Amino acid sequence: MGVANDSESDSLLFARVKGGDAVAFEVLARRHYRAAYAVALGVLGHRMDAEDACQDGFLQALRRWDTCRQPERVAQWICQIVRNQARTLARSAQVRRTEPIENHETADRQDVGRALLQSELEARLESALALLPPVQREVVVLFDVDDWSHGRIAELLAISEGMSRQHLFQARKTLRATLGVETLQEYRHE
Repeated sequence: MGVANDSESDSLLFARVKGGDAVAFEVLARRHYRAAYAVALGVLGHRMDAEDACQDGFLQALRRWDTCRQPERVAQWICQIVRNQARTLARSAQVRRTEPIENHETADRQDVGRALLQSELEARLESALALLPPVQREVVVLFDVDDWSHGRIAELLAISEGMSRQHLFQARKTLRATLGVETLQEYRHE
């Protein structure tokens, strides 16, 4: 087995994973983690829960690698497994609602103030995103955060490009009404 690299196609990496190449799986996981995370966040509405769903989903994908029928669509296949895992977590009522305790160094007041503002903005945005229907959350995160095109989003979510645009429009309208335009602008500038 050679060393897998980021320029290899998904199909080639898929074949290498099927042959037991763990490095190829790491490359695929890095390449598609953000999309899978966006899908999980869309379903669950909370960062920590979405991370859990992604980790569990990627492990399930690796265990079920032989069941993927279209290697060229491995990203969509992984995202569907992550989406199903997120839905299972949401239904199970065993989802944790804790924030990690991070290592904090001594900081000056300005840094602390900035961190508090950022944390408050993130909490408000997360709460506002939780008000959206899951498909709207997925579309707004994939489009606005991950810079996906409507074509890619439509393919991933099995909807039309027009429907992707409509979901984005409705999501932004709801977010503006919930957060106010100023809050959205503050968050984008952080």
